[in-house]
Amino acid sequence: MPDNNIPTDQHLQSALYGTPKVNPDEQRKYLGTFRERVSLTISVAQLEQSNWVHAFTQEITQPQAEIIFFNGNIEQSQLKPYILAASKVGTNFTIKTNPDYHVNDQNLAIVVAAKKAIHINPIDVAKKYSYDQPKQDQQTKKISFWQKLFNK
Repeated sequence: MPDNNIPTDQHLQSALYGTPKVNPDEQRKYLGTFRERVSLTISVAQLEQSNWVHAFTQEITQPQAEIIFFNGNIEQSQLKPYILAASKVGTNFTIKTNPDYHVNDQNLAIVVAAKKAIHINPIDVAKKYSYDQPKQDQQTKKISFWQKLFNK
């Protein structure tokens, strides 16, 4: 008798609480998608600190970039160049305004993803497109052995 009630119980649970989600925390972090589908992320702090439009445009022209998720809780003036770039390239995008998507520095502002699992590393824009950031070799001069020896 209990075996017959399982589908009814599942139906009632779904009606009361909604359809259960797989990895809801992961989906909240990546603006509604799974980590294995993500090819690029730009956090809120990175969006405010640097202009990543060139790196973003380069990423969305790749074949695995099938959809873009924008955190709609961020000011539209910050997202405008990225939305224009996505429109120009013709990549589908979605603006997510769910209150679960926060605008703290560590939260994500932009997620570029595929429709299937692609397992790409790294996905952080600063690590993946480090040429936009000044290189450490250019900032520091090479010090010769003799300079190290005598300048202590």
